[in-house]
Amino acid sequence: LWLLTTRSLVQIQPKEPLIKITYVFFFKSCFCDAATPWQFGLQDPATPIAEGIIKFHHELIFILVFVVVFVSWMLFRILVRFNIEVHPKPTDVVHGTTIEIIWTLIPAFILMVIAVPSFALLYSVDEAVDPAVTLKIVGHQWYWSYEYADYQTEDGDFIMFDSYMLPEDELSLGDLRLLEVDNRVVLPVDTHIRLVVTSADVLHCWTIPSFGVKMDACPGRLNEASLFIQREGVFYGQCSEICGVNHGFMPIAVEALSLEDYIIWVSTQLEDVLF
Repeated sequence: LWLLTTRSLVQIQPKEPLIKITYVFFFKSCFCDAATPWQFGLQDPATPIAEGIIKFHHELIFILVFVVVFVSWMLFRILVRFNIEVHPKPTDVVHGTTIEIIWTLIPAFILMVIAVPSFALLYSVDEAVDPAVTLKIVGHQWYWSYEYADYQTEDGDFIMFDSYMLPEDELSLGDLRLLEVDNRVVLPVDTHIRLVVTSADVLHCWTIPSFGVKMDACPGRLNEASLFIQREGVFYGQCSEICGVNHGFMPIAVEALSLEDYIIWVSTQLEDVLF
């Protein structure tokens, strides 16, 4: 089972109760490069930005649990100790300077604690790094187009292709329904990549949860994002902006390869462009 890929694991539907429980709570938690039915938690990160987002999420949940427990306890104490049976005659106190200062400063301090890692993460997301690869992404109704302008032939032609969702009758064993495409994006690992995102018609949104990337594709505008993939694999996403009747049928599939395999892929694609 360890040797099975994410794509194959998603298709497994075990019948035995014990195996099914193990599958849900172990395999669906470990192999999450695509969304799975009844998935709990976030997809496995493949970039430093995604790791930072998940870490920040966990820190916020810790603070959230503390706040919810404390406020719930206070409300419960108020309902128990301050009601018509315990205090038939209400007190005349309407202000408490000390308690008001306390419940103002403590939330302000919590927000300051949250702001420090939040701003650091925001600046990391917008950080512009000198890229080794530039990928242009163009959204259409309802498919994606990709351009690798860094690699050109002597005639000035470069790698470009369209990516459509595969219909169910063309899926192979292990392919993911509504997520598999006819032409995957291929990118190298351990390489700084620049994403340039735009649209040819309406608003779209290029989203890969494992990358921590969610970039709007706007007509007449170029949006930019940085990417640094840390591990090989196949990563899936979908358009995250309602763009028409077939909005749910324009998936994204990115295959991350080692630098050596990526160079071979680029050479093959350039040969196809020439001939």
